[in-house]
Amino acid sequence: MSIQKKMLSELKQKEIFYQAQNYAFEYIDNLETSRVYPNEENLAKLKVFNETLSEKGKTASDILSLLHSKGSLGTVKHTGGRYFGFIIGGVTPISIATKWLTDLWDQCGGLYVSSPINSELEVVCEKWLVELLDLPKESIAGFVSGGSMANFSAITAARYHILQNLGWNVNKKGLNGAPRIRIITHEQIHASIRKNLVLLGFGDENIEYLPSDSQGRILVNSIPKLDNSCLVFLQAGNANSGAFDDFDAVCKMANKVNAWVHIDGAFGLWAAASKELSYLTKGIEKADSWALDAHKTLNIPYDSGIVICKHPDAMANALQATGEYIIYTSKKRDPMLYTPEMSKRSRVIELWATLRYLGVQGVDEMITTFHARAKQIEQGLRELGFQILNEVVFNQVLVACDNEAKTKKILDYIQKSGECWLGGSTWHGKTVIRISISSWMTTESDVAKTINVFERAKNN
Repeated sequence: MSIQKKMLSELKQKEIFYQAQNYAFEYIDNLETSRVYPNEENLAKLKVFNETLSEKGKTASDILSLLHSKGSLGTVKHTGGRYFGFIIGGVTPISIATKWLTDLWDQCGGLYVSSPINSELEVVCEKWLVELLDLPKESIAGFVSGGSMANFSAITAARYHILQNLGWNVNKKGLNGAPRIRIITHEQIHASIRKNLVLLGFGDENIEYLPSDSQGRILVNSIPKLDNSCLVFLQAGNANSGAFDDFDAVCKMANKVNAWVHIDGAFGLWAAASKELSYLTKGIEKADSWALDAHKTLNIPYDSGIVICKHPDAMANALQATGEYIIYTSKKRDPMLYTPEMSKRSRVIELWATLRYLGVQGVDEMITTFHARAKQIEQGLRELGFQILNEVVFNQVLVACDNEAKTKKILDYIQKSGECWLGGSTWHGKTVIRISISSWMTTESDVAKTINVFERAKNN
């Protein structure tokens, strides 16, 4: 049988899809009792995948069986309630069900003509996000692979806009001989900003780093005199402490001289949608661009980054693409104008499904609950005598003991326990345990179990 006939038969019979479904349901059913991080025994079983590529190939059923029996043992349970490592987030049931459905649609979201449904839902989600976060109504959104690419897109738009205002068309003339753009940020800015600045040709030595306070917020009084050649970076949610910069004060300074302000808010900018926490984002509407990651705080499946910019022309010109075969539509949205990608999966459909499912109140509740769980774990660990090194303003908790050795020992114990997983970091030169609450599945019971693990680790 030819490979084409074989695959057509599989599509018609659907047995492998039911097999995958059953395996997925079994994985879900075992989430709460499985180890959050695989032990050495299960990690060793992954060696079975290191094989020579077969001449004739394997059956679909055999492949799915191997993934389920061995591959699932090597997964980290991000979708459970006790993963507190990187700010990753889980997946809502509606978003993963939508992804299952739309993966079969296999839509290319670059142009309207390649996926009308994707284009229409990008317009809808753009409007919803602008309203939800209370951003300028003229803002345009691009739906990209993650927070890093959202930052990349925003910086590219800012570079185009600033140079254009300085009389330089970067699309035609390139960067050689271009007017200097001043890059201003503080020492606690996220690594993705630094990486993207280097990728876009600015160079780390050209960045004006400003000091931060004890929580990782930019010191407003350290900001130099700005002008329209400046690109200023702020952050909504420090990756360690969860702290938010003073957007209102900095943006007022920048707006007076037409400096561009970009806010990296991969996980923290969503606080604007919480009635209780929106005070943290005061003034964000005065910025020029924003980066978010819907996978983190909104729990959309990978990959789901969002760039929002209040200068639509700058976005479209900076991220433009031309080609004889590209069919733009004059009255419909062509998504590739607002992202670096030309071919991209239609990731916005899962975002639309989740926003429609949650509504304004559901988004508020989910985000506010992350904070409540973080405060719960803060209180529980304080009562056990642990040091809490940050102001728990959102979903981040930094924990330490009275000496470095003890902190590292407790972190190692907890990671090996399999009952939960959290990461280590350094904060002002001190080793810390970093706890990030970003999954909708994390319950009060999950937090209580985690506190119990800390207590055992301390007494071990």
